[in-house]
Amino acid sequence: MPVITTPPDHRFPWYVRLFFWNQKRRYGSVLESARLWGRTPKVFAALALLYGALDRRTSPIEPPLRSLITVRVSQINGCRFCVDLNSFIVLRRGLDPEKLAAIAEFDKSPLFSEREKAALAYAEAVTDSGRHPTSEHFEQLRRHFDDDAIIELTALIAFQNLSSKFNAALGVEPQGFCNIAPKTKA
Repeated sequence: MPVITTPPDHRFPWYVRLFFWNQKRRYGSVLESARLWGRTPKVFAALALLYGALDRRTSPIEPPLRSLITVRVSQINGCRFCVDLNSFIVLRRGLDPEKLAAIAEFDKSPLFSEREKAALAYAEAVTDSGRHPTSEHFEQLRRHFDDDAIIELTALIAFQNLSSKFNAALGVEPQGFCNIAPKTKA
């Protein structure tokens, strides 16, 4: 249940409305999360720029892996909206639906590569406040990523933690993007 909703007649600045126009074109509707962030326009603009920098074509982390990470972080943080949206995005990026369904048990699944397992294990360690990444995490990561890619991977995980914690705290509901999205798990 949403904690805060944005009135339909809320007046957003032109540059926020431009982002909304693009979302409507990409997803068929404006994301409710964006309507909340848009109420603080300068923060929203900075957030959108950061997301764009992390989700760029030249990232050393391939698009399906970026999306897998965002789904897993969102699951851990209990953000049903983020799991829904990011599951839609990862499937659109060509991921096998079976792999998406197995994401919570990635470490035991033969569907995931060692590169994916290293990145997802690291994402779990960064996301779980009761844990910290270990030297073993970095040993696994360095088999597949250089230092710059590890920095970017960490930034992506931190960004998704920000996004999913924001949405979960405010009770942003899924918008029905993915009917096979995996369940959230704390």
